Amino acid sequence: MPVLMELSRIIISEINENQVIYLKETDGNRQFPILIGIFEATSIHRRVRGETSPRPLTHDLIVSVIENLGAELQDVVISELRDHTYYAKLRVRHDGELIEIDARPSDAIAVAVTCRPTLPIYVNEEVLNDVLGEQND
Repeated sequence: MPVLMELSRIIISEINENQVIYLKETDGNRQFPILIGIFEATSIHRRVRGETSPRPLTHDLIVSVIENLGAELQDVVISELRDHTYYAKLRVRHDGELIEIDARPSDAIAVAVTCRPTLPIYVNEEVLNDVLGEQND
């Protein structure tokens, strides 16, 4: 069963290659970090702060293409943790059909915060168990 999460923190470092976002359980205390690239971190940070760009950025383009094709972005699911790599699905509804699109979690979350209203972000319970188990080892 997927667990509703929210973006709770974005850490952008100019001296490190990897940036960090934290997802926190909406109705609980569990949280975990995901390492992401600078472009995705900056895009997420700008959207959370309500900043816009004069021209569409990649995540704006994704949202625009999906909407202009008559589909509706539904949510994001971080579906797997395999070999220390997270896997996500961007879920889109088109003509009543649910389409799951493979995505990096950072891109999926950037799309989620680009949408208005922001898309729900879910994490599979197994992923939470795996990551929280790894943190406690």
